[in-house]
Amino acid sequence: MSRANKSPANTPLRDFADLKRALTKAAKEAAERAAQERAEKARKEAAQVDGALFKRMVGQVHAIPDTDRIHHTPNRPRPVPARRQADEQAVLRESLSDEFDVESLLETDESLSWRRPELGIDVVRKLRRGVWALQGELDLHGLRTDEARDALSQFLRDAQVRGWRCVRVVHGKGLGSPGRQPVLKDKTKRWLVQSDRVLAFVQARADEGGVGALVVLLKPGKTGG
Repeated sequence: MSRANKSPANTPLRDFADLKRALTKAAKEAAERAAQERAEKARKEAAQVDGALFKRMVGQVHAIPDTDRIHHTPNRPRPVPARRQADEQAVLRESLSDEFDVESLLETDESLSWRRPELGIDVVRKLRRGVWALQGELDLHGLRTDEARDALSQFLRDAQVRGWRCVRVVHGKGLGSPGRQPVLKDKTKRWLVQSDRVLAFVQARADEGGVGALVVLLKPGKTGG
């Protein structure tokens, strides 16, 4: 007899093992189905008991007769996240300090300026020459300190969202302030230096507001976000 016609000696053992596994699997599946059926039956019985108990407690229920009146539920206005807005404004106020010493960071030349350390001096020169076109402006005239701080923070955020890179902030010359001191001028510089959105700023040229305004270069932002 050739080797090809011989059956492996362990074939019956494999068959019995396969059969045993199949029977075990079938028994397990049958037990699971039985457990599911018992659970479903118990759920239905519990629902019937709850329904009967509800009817016994509530009594007979009558349907409301139909009428010709049309019930209209007005559209509710979307809630204004007032708490979130207040929290954001509080964070902005805390992040921009009035006590920050900015004078040591300003270049003492004919036109005060500031830039981040990683930027070259050519950035300041380009700002002074007007290489970047002005894309927006914020006027802080007539605002109290807290109002001006909040307005500047919101303006910088909106400008970056819109993709603006160069803007002007008008803080005024302080001629109308008590003692004719440029309060907003000094505070605006402090706030701008502390903002992560600002890369650099220079005093505006005479035709752009002179000592009463600053030209600010912003970090690139995602438009529409």
